[in-house]
Order: sequence, then structure tokens, then C-alpha cells
Amino acid sequence: MTLRDEIQQVIDGEPVAIFMKGTPERPACGNSLRALQALWNAGAPISAVDVLPDPRIRQELSALTDWPTIPQVFVNGELIGGADITEELFASGELGRKLDEALGAEREQVVKTVAVAEAAA
Repeated sequence: MTLRDEIQQVIDGEPVAIFMKGTPERPACGNSLRALQALWNAGAPISAVDVLPDPRIRQELSALTDWPTIPQVFVNGELIGGADITEELFASGELGRKLDEALGAEREQVVKTVAVAEAAA
């Protein structure tokens, strides 16, 4: 499986995925923390991928999505944006509605870190 395949598998397979700098326990960037907090406050289950261990993750992700910045947030495989957009969606209530539509209102809020590129490293 290629690195691009692994990234796509996370995007397609996780209800809410955030590709971020650092992990939920140790965010390494203010924008990643802001997006993470907006997702948490909206009650999202969060699957995080740390892009810092391998620069190829960020390169492949940006090539795949045509979105140059990190973090990148996906809901049911759809790129919703970075920190600013995620915060705006939360503030307007749209993020909660989007999560309700995609995952149901009775979703379990869990946070986990997903590793990619381990086999390729």
C-alpha cells in the first residue's frame, strides 16, 4: 500500500479525521489546536494523524487534496478546511449540524491518533 493509499484510507475510513501538527495530547501548532478544539466542542469523534514524523505525509496529503496548509479536517471523507474554517463552522453551528447529518446526534466522542507511513519509513 502506498503512502497516498494510507492517507486516503484514513480520509475514507474515519468519520472525522484531522491531519495536524502533533497529536491531540500534544498539539505542536496553534492552528492544529484551534481546529482540534472546535471539533471537540462540536462533539466530534476525532481521528488525528500527526504530519510531523514524516514530511512525505504532508506532501502527499497536499497533493491529494490540493489544500496547502495544515491542519486539514475531513468529515465523512469530505475536506471541510483548516483551522479558520473549522472554527467558523463551529461558531455558526454548521459544524454540529454537519456532524449530526453525517454521524447522527448520538455519536460517541472518542479521540485517537492514527499512524500512517510506518511501513514506508
